[in-house]
Amino acid sequence: MPQLSWHQVRPAPVVLVSGTEVFLAERAIRQLRDFLKLEDPSLEISDIQADSYAPGELLTMASPSLFGEPRLIRVSSVEKCSDTFIIEALAYLENPAEDTYVVLRHGGGVRGKKLLDTIRSGVGGAVEVVCAELKKDSDRHDFASAEFKATGKRVTPSALRSLVAAFSGDLAELSAACQQLIADSASEVTETTVDRYYGGRVEANAFKVADSAIAGRHGEALVILRHALSSGADPVPVVAAFAMKIRTMAKLYGVRGGSGQLASQFGLAPWQVERAQRDLSGWSDEGLARCMVMLAETDAAVKGAGRDPVFALERLVGVIARRGAV
Repeated sequence: MPQLSWHQVRPAPVVLVSGTEVFLAERAIRQLRDFLKLEDPSLEISDIQADSYAPGELLTMASPSLFGEPRLIRVSSVEKCSDTFIIEALAYLENPAEDTYVVLRHGGGVRGKKLLDTIRSGVGGAVEVVCAELKKDSDRHDFASAEFKATGKRVTPSALRSLVAAFSGDLAELSAACQQLIADSASEVTETTVDRYYGGRVEANAFKVADSAIAGRHGEALVILRHALSSGADPVPVVAAFAMKIRTMAKLYGVRGGSGQLASQFGLAPWQVERAQRDLSGWSDEGLARCMVMLAETDAAVKGAGRDPVFALERLVGVIARRGAV
């Protein structure tokens, strides 16, 4: 069975999108959707959650419609799928519906192994799109370079190195930084441009502090914060990084649904939804509310209302690391 990279995604009756890199997987699925939509604007798009699958759901969605529109069925959480889904997906592979494209998103693990093995054996005319995590700096460098090349925007080697170094921890944030520079820079992107936008490693440190604190790693968050501040980071963008993440978490608290559906509903990217859903583990609505209040107080303090912005920021880190507990 053909195995493709994320940027080589193409239509097939069944498309298995595997691998742990959520951002690349979401982009591959989005590119496939856009391609199919361009071919036929009447494309009918449906979503299935494999971990809460209802019997007959796949067959119902794949059934021919009254007007014969092509169909794209996106199936998420296949790595947590139910036994019923496995049985019905195996049956579907034996006789895929015409003008229907079923995308199976499997994030890794052994669940659904029989289904994966069957797909990889070539049954159903499937292809696999592999979205492995980009662990090496050279891989992230190639990714960032391709982002600029795709739009024809020139970028200097030193600017690429600075950008990759600043956003080494999160591919989605690296991509967002590339897109911002592409959109805002009239000419060649240089190291000076990167420094003007992201202050060397200011933004990277800001998100690293936020990620560590939200995950409950108080000591680690303080170490990264103090290193960032000693390196010249301004407290304001650090608070902004916290605000972006906490507000997204608050929007999604207690909401159920697939990442694609919720992304459309709340005006977010699917990867932002999945990231926030992971971050929400262990949080309560009271804790989120307290953190929102603390964010507002800290934002005012670092913008001149307080006498010690560093203390205010360290206090915020502590409250968030305790998930809003008093």
